[in-house]
Amino acid sequence: MHGLINKAIQSFFSTTYGTDRWIRVTESAGLGFSDFEAMLVYDEADSIRVLDAMSTELGRPLDEVLEDIGTFLVSNPKVESLRRLLRFGGVTYVEFLYSLDDLPDRARLAVSDLDLPTLELREHTAGQFSLTCHPGLPGFGSVMVGLLRAMADDYGALVMLNKTDQAGGRDVIGITLIEKAFAAGRSFDLGARAG
Repeated sequence: MHGLINKAIQSFFSTTYGTDRWIRVTESAGLGFSDFEAMLVYDEADSIRVLDAMSTELGRPLDEVLEDIGTFLVSNPKVESLRRLLRFGGVTYVEFLYSLDDLPDRARLAVSDLDLPTLELREHTAGQFSLTCHPGLPGFGSVMVGLLRAMADDYGALVMLNKTDQAGGRDVIGITLIEKAFAAGRSFDLGARAG
């Protein structure tokens, strides 16, 4: 698994629960180290052991922890670059949803060896969508649920989300857009702020 993904998991856990608990997780997972390097590639089994150890440490189901990671990736200032990448998908939440089909390609433009699973959006009726997350990254569908929820808040939209596991390792996320302008969204400028 790409080190950038592992580093994001580490950042989420350390920021949210503290470095001491992160070290306990890495020891429980039997890693032999506590800091991931963003540009290295790690054995997927190591990443899965870390996720399982996080779930055990927190006493929460893994899907919930993965959703929290997705929310963190959009809402935490430490990872503002991902939010910016996602916001370039459109001015409205619906435009953002339609841009998700291109997300794996946009991610590869930023990091050439980062392979995200294929995403496929379908609109069933006005305000009713489904997003299929194809296999390729364990837990990706749950991370996408948290990310979609956080992006709805970012755009000021009110949505209901429901993930179902499908045959062949696919996850399908049902998206119901209840209100496009439920609240004021977070401000977004095209240019990055100097800092």
